[in-house]
Amino acid sequence: MNVNKRTFLASLLATTAMTACASSGGGGVAASSPAFDAANAEVTRLKAVADADPLLKTWTGPYGGVPPWDQARPELIPAAMDTGIKLQEAEIQAIANNPAPPTFDTVIVPLQDSGRHFDRAQTIFGVMTDNISNEAIQALEAEWSPKITAAYNAITFNKPLFEKIDAVYQGRASAGLDAQQTRLVERTRDQLVRAGAGATAEQQARLGQINEALSTKFAEFGRKLLADEDTAIFITNRRDLAGLPPNIVEQLASAASDRGHAGQWAVVNTRSVVDPFLQFSENRRLREQVWKAFKNRGDNGDANDTNQTISEILALRAERAQILGFPTHAHLRMADTMAQTPERAMELMMRVWPAAVARVHEEVRDMQAIANRGRGPRITIEPWDYNYYAEQVRRDRYSLDQNELRPYFELNNMIAASQWMANQLYGMNFREISGTVPVFEPNMKVWEVTDRDGSFMGLFYGDYFSRAGKRSGAWMNTYRGHENFMGHEVKTIASNNNNFVRGNGRDPVLISLDDAETLFHEFGHAIHYLVSRVNYPGLSNVPRDYVEYPSQVHEHWVLTRPVLDRFAKHYQTQAPMPQALVDRVHNAATFNQGYATVEYLSSALVDMHLHNRPTAVTDVDAFERETLASLNMPRELAMRHRLPQFGHLFSSDAYSAGYYSYLWSEVMDADTWEYFQSNGNVFDPTIAAGMRNIILAEGNNSDRAEAYRRFRGRDPDVNALLRVRGFPTT
Repeated sequence: MNVNKRTFLASLLATTAMTACASSGGGGVAASSPAFDAANAEVTRLKAVADADPLLKTWTGPYGGVPPWDQARPELIPAAMDTGIKLQEAEIQAIANNPAPPTFDTVIVPLQDSGRHFDRAQTIFGVMTDNISNEAIQALEAEWSPKITAAYNAITFNKPLFEKIDAVYQGRASAGLDAQQTRLVERTRDQLVRAGAGATAEQQARLGQINEALSTKFAEFGRKLLADEDTAIFITNRRDLAGLPPNIVEQLASAASDRGHAGQWAVVNTRSVVDPFLQFSENRRLREQVWKAFKNRGDNGDANDTNQTISEILALRAERAQILGFPTHAHLRMADTMAQTPERAMELMMRVWPAAVARVHEEVRDMQAIANRGRGPRITIEPWDYNYYAEQVRRDRYSLDQNELRPYFELNNMIAASQWMANQLYGMNFREISGTVPVFEPNMKVWEVTDRDGSFMGLFYGDYFSRAGKRSGAWMNTYRGHENFMGHEVKTIASNNNNFVRGNGRDPVLISLDDAETLFHEFGHAIHYLVSRVNYPGLSNVPRDYVEYPSQVHEHWVLTRPVLDRFAKHYQTQAPMPQALVDRVHNAATFNQGYATVEYLSSALVDMHLHNRPTAVTDVDAFERETLASLNMPRELAMRHRLPQFGHLFSSDAYSAGYYSYLWSEVMDADTWEYFQSNGNVFDPTIAAGMRNIILAEGNNSDRAEAYRRFRGRDPDVNALLRVRGFPTT
């Protein structure tokens, strides 16, 4: 899921775009005061300016308005940001200076409705920094990140505003509020308190400085990492391509041509290219070179080295936690999660870790045995050998070659498969409308989404291919979220962003099974927001350790027979994937789970150790080495994300002390999949209805642990996770 670059307070106060804005007042006879009148006059003046700005004004066009990507140009950003910040501040001042008694309608409703124009500009700018970045955009990000943070600091530390919110909070029991309104009031106040709204003036001044410094460092980290990922290793001799499938060779040739090296082959320094190269390349020297380049991103002692940036981020986080009354940054970040404390997250991780490490040792023995049978000099399995020899073991033990699967996973078919899954489970229908609405990249696709009764649900954008200026990985964005508190319903606009390699643009794009599962994963995030029935934007965001559950669970449908029969068809013969091949995939389902688990879990454990301490780490590389040694990390593999390139942690606060969330979510995911399998129908309509109505559509309208119990009838069973990964349950 997308790592939002804005502070968590921004996501609380700044909603997604809608087609109209309401006044700041309540109902009845309007109260008045000089400060209130002045603020409202400023709102009126600035709205006139904002409504003439293409990045700020209400989105126009069909479907309740669409993002104006055709007008998203870097030179428009400064004016839009400047006006947007001033308008949001005037809207906040109107709320804070309203002389009417503080009520839900005079405080919370206008607060939810504030910042519309500014949020539209931030949405567009955020996509520009992630998807189509260049030097001009990076310079703007460096300039405006601290200014945006300062604007939200001003809201957090606005004492009259907080006093009004606190008054509504104190009187909530007798105010006649419904359950959602009460929860919104409580969460609004709690999040402001955690951000420092109740701190002293001196503390707030320092917190403001810290937040602004962090936003600068986050942008700096992202800029350095993107620079290291926009490099490539060029291959000039065709013999060095031995073992690579033809479609991958074609993709490497296309990448080289794009970089001005026609006739060569480029291994670009991103995961979507590196992983298949390490899996299939027979050239051990090149595997080592590619692996080291990838794993040393941000750690080369040059201008793009991130270690100093990270140490500064850690120091700022530790100081902020102390000011806010938390023992560590981890305690601060986990106060609003399902796990609640670092200790509970560590308990789950350490229940899985020993079994995963033991499995890695077994996997290495199997790989070493095959390596020993090979021709040439004897080798010892190294990290750059793991994926290659794991593939040899898979072929030897399960008669399964991953290259056998790729011809059945044509990208467009898999996109259609994910949408068909959503239809069968939740009644969602997708109609492609590409070319009728603006996009920021010509290869993007767009779909209109309707419900089973034909009613409009939202739009879904797909940006599937890697390119220069696009950050690595896969994520979901919401350009606009669902809401229904201002008298009319606003529908979601969501996007998926992947980094598949396009190839020559003529041949079908074939992806791996892992890629197909990633596609379904990110689409699960989009489903979560498209089916949302949240009324208030402040209740749209779920806890970090819940958010991956709706995405991860949808990965399971990739290998179900109904999906395979309709969509996993050989790109040449159109024959569906034969059951014998599917059986071999299922037989190998827990194969290499030691590697997969340790690679991920080592990253999550280092993250928690890094942030669950009162003093900041200063030598990042040394801390990583020492922590891994204390965990008895197998030497034959590395963390999935080493600290110098760990964008989840250092491009924002979002996943800091939170990378464990994938495992926490996987407990619910595995338990839910067993529920669907329990009666032999993985599209069971009763279970799917509970999934849609309770797990997905409610957002954060209710406690998510309680919601899971309503859905499943009990708490999730951690043994389901262990069974999925093939680990002992005792």
